Parts: sequence; C-alpha cells; structure tokens
Amino acid sequence: MTVAIIGAGPYGLSIAAHLRSLGIPYRIFGTPVDTWAQHMPAGMFLKSDGFASSLSDPDGKGTLENYCTDRGVPYHPTIRPVPVELFVDYARAFQERFVPDLEERQVVSLDKVGDVYTLILDDGETLNADQVVLAVGITHFGLVPPQLAGLRPDLMSHSSDHHDMERWAGRHVAVIGGGSSAIDLAVFLKEAGTHVTLVVRAERLRFASPPSDRVRSRWERMKAPSSGLGPGWKSWVCENLPQFFRFLPGDLRTTIVRRHLGPAAGWPMKGRLEDGVDILLGTSIEQASEEDGRVRLTLRRADGTRTELLVDHVAAATGYLPDVERLRFLSRPLRAAVRTHNDAPMVDGAFQTSVDGLYIVGPGAADSFGPLMRFMVGAEFVAPTVAKRLARRARRTQPARPVTTA
Repeated sequence: MTVAIIGAGPYGLSIAAHLRSLGIPYRIFGTPVDTWAQHMPAGMFLKSDGFASSLSDPDGKGTLENYCTDRGVPYHPTIRPVPVELFVDYARAFQERFVPDLEERQVVSLDKVGDVYTLILDDGETLNADQVVLAVGITHFGLVPPQLAGLRPDLMSHSSDHHDMERWAGRHVAVIGGGSSAIDLAVFLKEAGTHVTLVVRAERLRFASPPSDRVRSRWERMKAPSSGLGPGWKSWVCENLPQFFRFLPGDLRTTIVRRHLGPAAGWPMKGRLEDGVDILLGTSIEQASEEDGRVRLTLRRADGTRTELLVDHVAAATGYLPDVERLRFLSRPLRAAVRTHNDAPMVDGAFQTSVDGLYIVGPGAADSFGPLMRFMVGAEFVAPTVAKRLARRARRTQPARPVTTA
C-alpha cells in the first residue's frame, strides 16, 4: 500500500511523522507551514497557548516546549503568547527532524480511476498512490461576502492574502470583520503606517481574558476545566471526546462549529487596536463599487441609517468555509463523489471520506469532528488516528511498495 499526503502544515507533518515511525511508505508534498509563514500577519501571536501549540510525534519529544528549552527561548505553557515567527521556526525544525523526506512541490491535480489515485505535481511529474490524505490548510476556504465578490483583486483581498503590511503604508484600507483575524490585520496595518477603518457587524468586540499565573482553585477547575481550546466544559468535551461529536445531529454540529470559540481576539491586541484604528461597530456592508481606482462602500448601521466610505482597498477578514468545491485541484468526479453536509466533507472515525482511500483532516473535517479541527492541538488526536488506520490497511496489503511514478 502506498500513501500520498498533500499538505505540509501541522496536521500533514504530524501524520507523516507517525507513518515514518511505523515504517509505512509515504510521500508528502507541500511547503512547510506555508499558511503560518506566508498567510498570517508578521508579528502576530498564536491564538493557542504554548502547551497547545505543538505538532505531534509518536514519542512526544518534538514539542514546542522542548524546542524552546533546547534553544534557550523564553516559553510558558499559558502566560507567554507564542509569536508566529517562533512557531514557524519550531515547525520547520520539527519537519527537518521527523519528516526529512518532505518534497516541497505542489499537487496541482488529483483524480481516481478504479482503485488508484493519480497525482500531477507542479513540475509535471505524475505518480500513483493507493491512499491519499488531504491535509490542506485554511487558505483554500477563505470566505468573501457577496457584496465584495465583484471587486478586482487589486481592490479587494482576503485576510489570508496578507503577511507583509509595509506595502499598504500611507493608504486607506477597510478591514471587514470583528474576529481575531480582522483585529490582528487592522492592528498590523495601522502599525505599518496604514489608515485603517475596521467595519464590524457586531455591536461590540470580544477579547480573550488576560493571562494569569494565579493558581485556580479546585472549584474553578471543576467549573471550567482547562483544555487546549480554552477553559470550560464545552471546550474540554470538544478536545477530549471528538469521536462523540460525529454522532450529533448535523445542523447542531454546524452550529457548534460556527459559534463555539467565536470571534474573540487575543488579549494583547486590545490596547493596540484602540490606539489609532477607526472602528465602526454595528455596521454591515450593503454595496461595494469601484470609483476612480478606489472602492466606495455603502454601509448600513444597526439603526438603519446609511453612510459611505471611500477607501483604497478592502480586506475581508470574514472567516473560512470548508467546502469540497473549493478544492479545485480535485477532479470534478472526485469532488462529486465526496459525501458532504452543508458543503463540508463528511468523514468516518479515522477521517476517511465516502471515497475509499481518501482522507481529509484539519479544518476540512470540522463538520465531523468539531472545533478541535481548527486548532493545533487537534494534531495530537488526528495523527495517531489516521496513521493507525493506514498501518492496518498496509498490513493487509503486504508486501508494501513505494509510491510509483506513472
């Protein structure tokens, strides 16, 4: 049996590390932690605490804490936020240690004929595999409001398109959204010398509680147990009982994924946001149009009044929507064969889709396994679960053979 892993983020690298330890032949394709290195604002902090920001290896030696200890980098499991640059350096070191055979090439086409998957890479190589793991990141699923969809790319972007903010200095950018991505983007644009207007549909902004080194009482821990997703029983259940989540009614699953741990930014961003960012609360977009190379936004306030805003660019920090149809490198028949719920792929207890041998992990599996799939700590559950299923299938199809060139 042969395995191809598409995607080299935390989930893809973790699965590869587990397969390698089990002696299962695989090939993994992608740029290591590209989403974090190129599609997050430089200087941001991870939403996850340090203890919940590690990739997964079988022996538990490749943690962020061990990486920081070995290199003398300041670390704390809860109090000290994790800069994205530190996480990227750590994840790349993890890849070099546990997944040294990563191929930094992109899969541009995936199809299945009979029992065999055919992959075409960006350099033209064609290869076959028996099993495929899609560990693609959130950049495939960026959601843009329909009011903005008609604007040219130079006038409108998604928050995942932004990493270096310097090119926006001296310009006026409207950031749409009120969650962590929107607030981070607004802050870093402002600090790069951009005039920023944050347009928020909600009546108020939410921020995480400030970190504290106070020891919580037993009653506090019972009332709101800690987890990698944050304190509280809902978060604890989502992290520790993900298999239970699959058996909830479909619409309830969708609601929980959408609402649980909603649009709350990190505590360090609160003061930075209030220092120089224009904020329009209770305001939604009615229309957007081009005007002399700029964008005119027609906005509607909660009381029904309308106002207009003329900006140089609009950045939609409006979240992500897992949708099989957005995975355009999958052939049309393959996309059509994947069973979905509200357009999101449905997977079984080992993350296999309705197409035999095709697995989807990470954000794409959130409708089946819940909010855990949106967080790094989910790799600790996903990687061994998928690797064990693939290992069992490999033992049934011995002798194993390497991924073959077609």
